[in-house]
This record gives sequence, structure tokens and C-alpha cells, in this order.
Amino acid sequence: MDKYRLELNRSGVRELLRSDEMKTMLTAKAKAAAQACGAGYESGSYVLSTRAVARVSAVSIDAKRDNLKNNTILRVLR
Repeated sequence: MDKYRLELNRSGVRELLRSDEMKTMLTAKAKAAAQACGAGYESGSYVLSTRAVARVSAVSIDAKRDNLKNNTILRVLR
């Protein structure tokens, strides 16, 4: 059996993780998750030095209680 070796271009992968396309995709997924959670949840995205990041968070008191009781954000992301 032949052995295959895969070597990643680290600078290319880093560029891909920080690209506008990655940020756009993550933003769309985070917005969809925030809408699925319901009222009181919002999403945001930003680019760090190593990668693009998107987040979903509970901002209202009712949403925070709901998330603590039901793990709403985790349930939606599954």
C-alpha cells in the first residue's frame, strides 16, 4: 500500500481563514442561528489576526434566562 503525504501551505490556509469570503459565510450562519433562537439574540463577526470569527449571544434579560435554562444557542447550532 502506498503512503501519501499531504503538506498544507500554512500561509495559504491562514489567508483563507482571514478572507472576506470566510467572514461572509460565518456572518450568514451566525445571523441564521440568531434568528432561529428568537427575540433577544444577536450575532456579530470580526477578524482576528489568525482567523475570522462569528458569534451569537443573548442580549435581553429574557433571552439570557432562556439560554441558561434551555441552552438555546447550543441547541440551534447542532
